Amino acid sequence: MRRSSRNIRQLHSPKLDETSVAEESTTEEEDGVKTYTRVKKTKSTKRVIKTAQASEASDNDDGEFTEPDATPVRKKRKVTVSSTRNSNRKGDAQVYERLFSSCSTVPTRAIPCNPPIRAHSTNYHRPLLLDSRRHRASLLSWFDSVSTARSMPWRKAWIDPRAAPESTAAELRQRLERRAYEVWISEIMLQQTRVAVVIDYWNRWMDKWPTIQDLAAAGPDEVLAAWRGLGYYSRATRIHQAAKLVCEDSQMNGLLPHNVDELVAKVPGVGRYTAGAISAIVFGRAAPMVDGNVLRVLSRQLGVFGDVKTDKSVIDLLWAAADGLVKAVANDLEDDEAVNDSGEHANDRPGRWGQALMELGSTICIPKPNCAACPISSSCRAYSEGLQIAVKRGLAPKEKTTSQTNFPRINDIEDSCGFCKPFEEFSQDDEGGEDTKSAAPTTTKGTKDKVRPKNQTTLQAFAFTPSTRAKKLNDPDSGLGTALSPAAMDVITAHARKFPIKVVKKAVREEETLVCAIRRSSDGQYLIHRRPAKGLLAGLWEFPSSILAPDYKNTAKARKSDAECYAAGLVGAANAKGGKPAKSSLRHVGELGSVPWLFSHLRLTMHVHLFELEEGGNPDSTSDGTCGVTGRWSNAVDDESMGTGMRKCWNLVKEANGH
Repeated sequence: MRRSSRNIRQLHSPKLDETSVAEESTTEEEDGVKTYTRVKKTKSTKRVIKTAQASEASDNDDGEFTEPDATPVRKKRKVTVSSTRNSNRKGDAQVYERLFSSCSTVPTRAIPCNPPIRAHSTNYHRPLLLDSRRHRASLLSWFDSVSTARSMPWRKAWIDPRAAPESTAAELRQRLERRAYEVWISEIMLQQTRVAVVIDYWNRWMDKWPTIQDLAAAGPDEVLAAWRGLGYYSRATRIHQAAKLVCEDSQMNGLLPHNVDELVAKVPGVGRYTAGAISAIVFGRAAPMVDGNVLRVLSRQLGVFGDVKTDKSVIDLLWAAADGLVKAVANDLEDDEAVNDSGEHANDRPGRWGQALMELGSTICIPKPNCAACPISSSCRAYSEGLQIAVKRGLAPKEKTTSQTNFPRINDIEDSCGFCKPFEEFSQDDEGGEDTKSAAPTTTKGTKDKVRPKNQTTLQAFAFTPSTRAKKLNDPDSGLGTALSPAAMDVITAHARKFPIKVVKKAVREEETLVCAIRRSSDGQYLIHRRPAKGLLAGLWEFPSSILAPDYKNTAKARKSDAECYAAGLVGAANAKGGKPAKSSLRHVGELGSVPWLFSHLRLTMHVHLFELEEGGNPDSTSDGTCGVTGRWSNAVDDESMGTGMRKCWNLVKEANGH
């Protein structure tokens, strides 16, 4: 257990005698091994705990507000905390059922917890969206108004089987086949790639292979060439393999399954996010669609202060929340709608809802959000907490504050939230400053030395008039995005920006390679190698390359010598005495330059060397033009499926040859 967890336990423990020194036994568990630590409390520690107890509070089961408990003073208390029980609760499906079921009895509490301590129970994370159909409708209406703004060609109207009774079963199946294929390709392309880039690639892809059957019939190199520039080339290989499998399978027969579990199990490269997108957008099923943008949106909506990239308990919690929300949206039935014979109800709302969350996360609820433009800020926990900070700084109406004495208290450490990290320990000082800081005093206009108190508000602090102020403050569904001053919105945005926890990126690994472009003088062809089927740039073609050791003596002379030895070995022209290339067969033209290329985890520098292979110096080549197991000679390098970085190396070679 971290030190911060011990502090939380101390915060909600009965107060200790200020004049005595007590010892507390704590239990920690690392990889299943428990260790015991005795922590000695000093007088200063107890004073901090006592001060915090006087100001902190938490949720009661009955939903009422209570004052901090006046627990009798004890001189010594032995406490044992079971980290195993807490961790089990994180992954317990019963917790998700209690928080995210539409029939849950957990009361929805709109009152935000107060930063910076943020003492709260797990129940605090029940989404306000879950109990407000009006809020859900607001997000869908917003999405309908902006869905065409970015001209995404894969966004099309939902195919409702009931709306086309004149269509035959075969026609309907054909339309669903193509629609599922279009959504599938778009979702795979959008992984790790910006929308603006994907649009052109998707259009070209669909022009070349309009159906999944067309893609299945294509060649591997053809598919890789079409993917060139999108990166993560293994995605293209898996798409091609999956297309062939779907078309050859007797049950699927070209139509992707509508069920999420079946999609994940049967289609290579399809995970639960892509499966949810296909199921919801194409088939109208209530399946969650959770990408990185949606994780950020839900983290703020639920007030979950955690790591959404590596903390599995937090990720599972947000997925469960997304599942509960999409089911609620799917069940917002209109008067003319009804469930089918199997108890399911397919409609366009799950697909619109999933796309709305993604659109919100990619345009408004971005890492530095635009909270003033958010259509669902009134249901956002992070927004409400930021509003409390703005009130404390005198930038928002006092009527919107939640006093510490009115906020319910946590009676036991087991009732506290096990998902959120300690806010003060993990939050960063973003552009709004720390939450505990108050706005600096300012001078009153028209005076020189008079200082206005920091909590005093002025008419300039509000963007609404007195006549509309009461109406906006009394409206629980008002997001107040247009009712607050820019200064208040800056404070709110700065707080929301802290959600989710910022993960420190790992240092990018650096690597250098020797790239050998070997040209055969007899016919002008170049030797190329295929990369392994798995790993970086999987399956792509490249000029033969050799990775340099980390402690390599990187000089031009050393690189030339090693490049000559490597190239000579490739074409079988090594001199038996010292491993040097035979001058009569392989000639080193020169080092053409260095090409830097940055991957997500790797900074690669490619030193390009050009060689000329003279007549009779290629004993290892065969009559069909191949060389080795993974290599061959090519007279059309421009048409080969190469990565963008290797193409820059090829440009250097063409310039050296005067092309």
